[in-house]
Amino acid sequence: MSELTYYTQVDSPVGPLLLTGDGSGALTSVSVPGQKGGRVLQPEWRHAPDVFRAAEEQLGAYFAGELKEFRLELRGRGTAFRERVWEALDDVPYGATVTYGEIAARIGASRVAVRAVGGAIGANPLLIVRPCHRIIGADGSLTGYAGGLDRKLRLLSLEGAAVREENSPSGV
Repeated sequence: MSELTYYTQVDSPVGPLLLTGDGSGALTSVSVPGQKGGRVLQPEWRHAPDVFRAAEEQLGAYFAGELKEFRLELRGRGTAFRERVWEALDDVPYGATVTYGEIAARIGASRVAVRAVGGAIGANPLLIVRPCHRIIGADGSLTGYAGGLDRKLRLLSLEGAAVREENSPSGV
C-alpha cells in the first residue's frame, strides 16, 4: 500500500502552487501548472490545508519580499546524487545566481557531470522553496527551468538578482 499524500493549493504571483506532503508536516513537493515533471492533483490525495500552514505563511512572506530563507522541513526524494545536488541548491543565497558548473564543483562532481547536475536540478520537486531558479547557464543565460523561463525571471526579479534583459523570455 502506498503512503497517503496530503495536499493544498496556494495562490501566488507565479500562478497557483500545488503543495504536497506526507502528513508529518514535511513538504514533499511544490509544483506549478504546466511544470515539466511536476505533480498533478490525484483523486486519492487528501486535502489538508492545515498541514501546510507554515509553508503557506512562508511562501506568502517570500512573495511579499519579507522572507529570504525558508525554514521548512523538506522531504524531496531522489537518488543520492540528486539529493547532493538539491542540498547544494539550498546553499545558494537569496538574490544570487550560480552556474550549473558551480553546483557541480560544490558537490565534488567533475565538469563532465554538468549535464547530470542539470538533470538533477530539473527534477527538483520543491520549486521556489529549493531555489533551482537561481541556477543559470555559464554565459549568464536563463536556461532550463521546469516551471518555465517566465516564472524563473519573475522569481529572480523578485529577489533582485541581476539578470541580463537579452536573456529573458519574450524580451521582458
